[in-house]
Amino acid sequence: MSLFDVRARPGGEEEKKQEKRGVPPGVEHPKSDSVQALEPPFLSACRRRPVPHTPVWIMRQAGRYLPEYRAVREKVGFLALTKTPELAAEVTLQPIRRFEMDAAILFSDIMTPVEGMGIRLDFDPGPVLENPVRTPADVEGLRVADPHETVPFVMETIRILRGELPPSAPLIGFAGAPWTLFCYMVEGKGSKTFIRAKSFLFAESEASRVLLGKLADTMTAYLRAQAEAGAQALMLFDSWAGLLSPHEFRAFALPAVQRTLGGLEDLDVPLIYFPNNGSTLLDEARTSGAHVMGIDWRTPLSRARGILGPELAVQGNLDPAALFAPREALGGQIRRVLEEAGDGPGHIFNLGHGIERQTDPDAVAYLVDRVHEWTEGRCGSVASVSPGVAEAGHARIGEEAEG
Repeated sequence: MSLFDVRARPGGEEEKKQEKRGVPPGVEHPKSDSVQALEPPFLSACRRRPVPHTPVWIMRQAGRYLPEYRAVREKVGFLALTKTPELAAEVTLQPIRRFEMDAAILFSDIMTPVEGMGIRLDFDPGPVLENPVRTPADVEGLRVADPHETVPFVMETIRILRGELPPSAPLIGFAGAPWTLFCYMVEGKGSKTFIRAKSFLFAESEASRVLLGKLADTMTAYLRAQAEAGAQALMLFDSWAGLLSPHEFRAFALPAVQRTLGGLEDLDVPLIYFPNNGSTLLDEARTSGAHVMGIDWRTPLSRARGILGPELAVQGNLDPAALFAPREALGGQIRRVLEEAGDGPGHIFNLGHGIERQTDPDAVAYLVDRVHEWTEGRCGSVASVSPGVAEAGHARIGEEAEG
């Protein structure tokens, strides 16, 4: 299958924006060494350095809300897509062509590396394991996977992308956090409560620690291989962190995260940790070893910053459902997030979770454009106001943008 067979033109507001810039619709961003002489804003924000505007990207930005992605999926299944470097690279690039995103994230799945540990995996549509972990003996039978042997297609995808991406859009590699992978491996499929996984954690605490350790070592090797292939930042997704109390998080999940990220601290790449639904876990999570903490939409960024302290950057945290609001209301939600982030360095704008597949791409274009417009020239700050005076800040941002 040719890449050119599955590409689709951007539409709506973004197509008009390209025409206004004199760029024909559907044409890719130029890849010139002169485009970005300095560090890209995303990487600067990760390192809490001044930026020309607040950088923005979106979790699941390559996905089913894009018609060009759906065109690819009509021709190939999900697992085949993740394992075919040319196609995985193509769908990674789609949101970068359509929007002025400040980062790209590798198209893959958090379950991809666990197959190499001895797990048989399918998707229907979510992950379904043929041989879930149910006993200590099952844990002992799992191996720590070598990514170069088990998932070489991921590294090939990264190498392709580094040759295609514009310098202004660094590539984020990622993995699932040990606890989240533990949930799927023990439960055997997706769940709202993961009661089987949580029961195993309490009933087989030693075997659980062994499994989390094997997952940590596998993810460390996997993320390191991604960085060596060219990934410029690494993100650890802990989608089910919020299932744990602070005590269990501290006893089980956090040591595995620290083991994972600690094994990467010699790399010169930012490390991002996203403990979803983790408002009660931030005090513990700040010791994870990450440089950037992803914050879901449930926790105001001002509160998160107060807990995490000045040494960590934050990423987030617009509610994905806000993208369904009328433009004026969406603008108000964007302003609120920017104000909550405050006037200090180290904020990457993102959603507080992955984008919903029913989202209008034009709403994403509006989001990206407004974040850039309203923060341009502010060197990483939205306005010279404290997060506690958000209402005044909202008015100021709106007046500056529209006046």
